[in-house]
Amino acid sequence: MPEELDEILKDISQTWDKVLRDFFLQAGLQPRQILVLGCSTSEVLGQKIGRGSSLEVAQVLLPPLLERTRRLGLFLAVQGCEHINRALVVEEACVDFYRLEAVTVLPALHAGGAMAVKAWERLEAPVMVERIQGHAGIDIGDTFIGMHLKPVAVPIRLFTKSIGQAHLTMARTRPRLIGGKRAEYP
Repeated sequence: MPEELDEILKDISQTWDKVLRDFFLQAGLQPRQILVLGCSTSEVLGQKIGRGSSLEVAQVLLPPLLERTRRLGLFLAVQGCEHINRALVVEEACVDFYRLEAVTVLPALHAGGAMAVKAWERLEAPVMVERIQGHAGIDIGDTFIGMHLKPVAVPIRLFTKSIGQAHLTMARTRPRLIGGKRAEYP
């Protein structure tokens, strides 16, 4: 099994690199904006969400995403699972910049999930928040990150539709269009 897992992780890594490259080309994010990540590592490995959390999968997916968000000056918000009310791991600087309210909970493998655990370990000054309004999002395994995105979410469509066995959806947000039939938009 370990040799088989190594092959699976290698394939996931290659797919993820392509997804990140294409996502960031389309997302149009600016420094200090928030990227929300929801990820079921269980689903990536073909198991039911919450039934097979994998630190190994999180270790493959998180570092390249963190590297890109840091290079672009973005804030990464990693959503935990429903057992911690989908609270998010963010940098303290994000909490300060957006005046977010911190909450007290530590992500664990079966209460938060592997990705939130790895984010807590890898962020410089991790803080948990219950609510956020992200500018874009990546959802791996149908974790339902929409509650953490600003209105209006616009799908980002890539050729790649899955990471491992997990369904992949992505979105960016845009300001609301207001006004009536006389309104003009850029």
